[in-house]
Amino acid sequence: MQTQEKLALEDTVIDIVGKAQRGLKLTAEELAERADVNVEAVHEFRQGQFNPHLLSRLAFVLNLHAAALIDVAEGRWEPKPQSPVEGFAMFTTNYGDMTVNAYLIWDPKTREAASFDTGSSCQPMLDFIKTYDLQLTRIFITHTHMDHLADLDRLQAKSTAISYGSAAENPLGLKPLVHGDGLILGNLTIRVLGTSGHTPGGLSYWVEGLSQPLVVVGDALFAGSIGGASYAYHEAIRNIQTRILSLAPETIICPGHGPLSTVAQERSHNPFFPELKR
Repeated sequence: MQTQEKLALEDTVIDIVGKAQRGLKLTAEELAERADVNVEAVHEFRQGQFNPHLLSRLAFVLNLHAAALIDVAEGRWEPKPQSPVEGFAMFTTNYGDMTVNAYLIWDPKTREAASFDTGSSCQPMLDFIKTYDLQLTRIFITHTHMDHLADLDRLQAKSTAISYGSAAENPLGLKPLVHGDGLILGNLTIRVLGTSGHTPGGLSYWVEGLSQPLVVVGDALFAGSIGGASYAYHEAIRNIQTRILSLAPETIICPGHGPLSTVAQERSHNPFFPELKR
């Protein structure tokens, strides 16, 4: 695993509550009424003024886990750093005022490699491929938001790799994939998981064969949060829970933004899945 600078959580408590509120299509007034609080308290929350009592009430209405939400608000939780995994590298590049992650996975024996998204620049990935004498044979895209495929043309031009993307979300003419599809990379297996919700055709990629299983999830799931799911909020929650958080607890979660996590940590600490903690 390539050494990375420590990444902060992608979402604050305000982001988390906002995503749930938008997903449930609740106005500030409706949220306040259901939580039995003054609407001014909801507006003040948006300005960073809150307390555990208010957070608990908002969490219940929004079907968030209150203790996990309060832990994020008070800075008491972040995912534990992952030990290096041979055959896995993470690349974080700047895209406007944010950072975005791309990944490279390869079979240590055959040196065959696959990339997952490109970030704003694929140059760090290309340099890594050259340094470690890898052969890029497959390119996978999680979804078609520009921060995840901004440098796809150059990555394609610099390799003979086959490019894949969602059959339901494919304006670039990539080879189409759907939930359940399987591909082989040397001695590794890659299973396609349909994780729509953030976008209509979002895909995740579950990789086995290295010392630890991994799942590249794009913007479906972040450490301690989820991607914005204004397209289909309940669908996003259902897909994440049944298709990502059902994987083996030690599976490394590789998100499109923010730090790495694991299935076990997200089941225990992600506020969006209270039923997994009961």
